[in-house]
Amino acid sequence: MSILSRFRSFVYSCIGLGRSKAFSTVAQMDAFEKVLAGNKAYAQHTAKKDPELMKSLAAGQSPEILWIGCADSRIPETTICQCKPGELFVHRNIANVLTPGDANSSSVIEYSVGVLKVKRIIVCGHTKCGGANAAMGDGDLGDTLNSWLAPVRELRRKHIDELSKLPSEDAKANRLAELNVEHSLEILRKNPTVQKAIRERDLKLHGMIYDIPAAELRSMDIPEPKQLWSPPTLHR
Repeated sequence: MSILSRFRSFVYSCIGLGRSKAFSTVAQMDAFEKVLAGNKAYAQHTAKKDPELMKSLAAGQSPEILWIGCADSRIPETTICQCKPGELFVHRNIANVLTPGDANSSSVIEYSVGVLKVKRIIVCGHTKCGGANAAMGDGDLGDTLNSWLAPVRELRRKHIDELSKLPSEDAKANRLAELNVEHSLEILRKNPTVQKAIRERDLKLHGMIYDIPAAELRSMDIPEPKQLWSPPTLHR
């Protein structure tokens, strides 16, 4: 069965022939076919439910937030934040590492802050982070990853007394992920473009941790709420 035929079967199932058949069709697809079929379904759904969205995006972008996060596949920022296309400007890499000499992240910061004029920057780490786990030791990961994780490993060495008091390897890695976010915020505060935006238009910086098992974001710059937070109703 061709990709198009599978997609048609999937759509027909969704709109009237039963959800079980739709999921069965998806299960038969490989990952690449699923991406193509999913995009077609998304395009049709968006055209029906929000026909003006793509027209507005075609005219340009004006995101209010720069999101700097980990490349981990479990943390798709627009999904976990229920954001639409155009609402977040995004930079992701292994372990959400920021270093002053990295042209990749520096160009994203320069463009989003200096040109798009985002109002906030979020640096988001997460629990169960493979990069933080790897940085808890000094095992050889190959030249590229050894070099990339060197700043996180240095953070581990700097805070070894604090980390050594934690009860488990998981707790240590999670704390290292927090320290890495704090370090990234320090680097951002030294960036000339960010400094200018803070001074002239009150750009805000935020550190966050995404708890994968709980599927919840925790802000590192505000106290934990005393009462449980009630999440908004999911969009249908």
